[in-house]
Amino acid sequence: MKIVFSDIQTLGFKIDLSKLQEFGELKVFDNLSDEALTEVIFDADILITNQNRLNASNLQSAGSLKLICQAGTGYDNIDTVYCRERRIAVTNVPDYATVSVAQHTFSMLFYLLSHSRYYDDYVKTGKYSSGLNLHLGKDFYELEGKTWGIIGMGKIGKKVAEYARGFNSDVICYSTTGKNHGHMFNSVSLEQLLRVSDIVSIHAPLNEKTRNLIGLREIKLMKKSAILLNLGRGGIIVENDLVEALNQNIIFAAGLDVLENEPMSENHPLHRIKACNRVFITPHIAYASMEARERLMNTVCDNIRSFCEGGRKNRVESII
Repeated sequence: MKIVFSDIQTLGFKIDLSKLQEFGELKVFDNLSDEALTEVIFDADILITNQNRLNASNLQSAGSLKLICQAGTGYDNIDTVYCRERRIAVTNVPDYATVSVAQHTFSMLFYLLSHSRYYDDYVKTGKYSSGLNLHLGKDFYELEGKTWGIIGMGKIGKKVAEYARGFNSDVICYSTTGKNHGHMFNSVSLEQLLRVSDIVSIHAPLNEKTRNLIGLREIKLMKKSAILLNLGRGGIIVENDLVEALNQNIIFAAGLDVLENEPMSENHPLHRIKACNRVFITPHIAYASMEARERLMNTVCDNIRSFCEGGRKNRVESII
């Protein structure tokens, strides 16, 4: 078989390609544009991609294409209706980053909750050497007893809930699909969740129900002391509204691992936040622990092997 990996550079880390080469002739590209993709997949049997937008404009010439492997969880970049019509199977890797993202959620929270940057800077700039033996320039708080509201109760949301309960936090949730409530968690409306939560973390996909879900109106429902974390997709929070909310002290802080447009532009609205210590931004890395990387590529290979053997492992719903 002829296999094309179209944008390996977008994964952000190196991977072992030897297992993929076992399936046939492999061509790897750093980061093909959606348009340039047409020229290299015309005779491909399998296409592996992470971010390429795939639809009729670049798939119509791929007469041999039988399988598209999304090298990640979200597949909103793929026109699955068109693929179904063309009888092109689509697979994804649904759970590889669950632990990694949940862990990063807490990393972001503790950075903000404990004012880690402030105290680290205090020591490293020499102020601790010339000041008192005790310095409490910023108040910080315990997680125990706080209410943690989770938006999006898929596997990542549930893992975060499990960890939060380990800190004796009161967990409430809002399912964006209306399906993933679960008897173990107190399901509430979005408005109630925002009103009563001390921490709100987002772990939902971007779709018609979640795009611009959290704007200024919703943020104004939150406690002034609340921390908002987004580890779902950037378009779920209206970024201009978040900037306004932080600049007006409507909420205490925000942590973001995802932005609506990545990478971050030089004139991004988040650069306008006046108190930069109240926002913590990481460059979409929550998914990329060493263990998660290994799970990702192992599962891509498992998906291909299953397809070749007539199986349906991680086949996207409604796809052939």
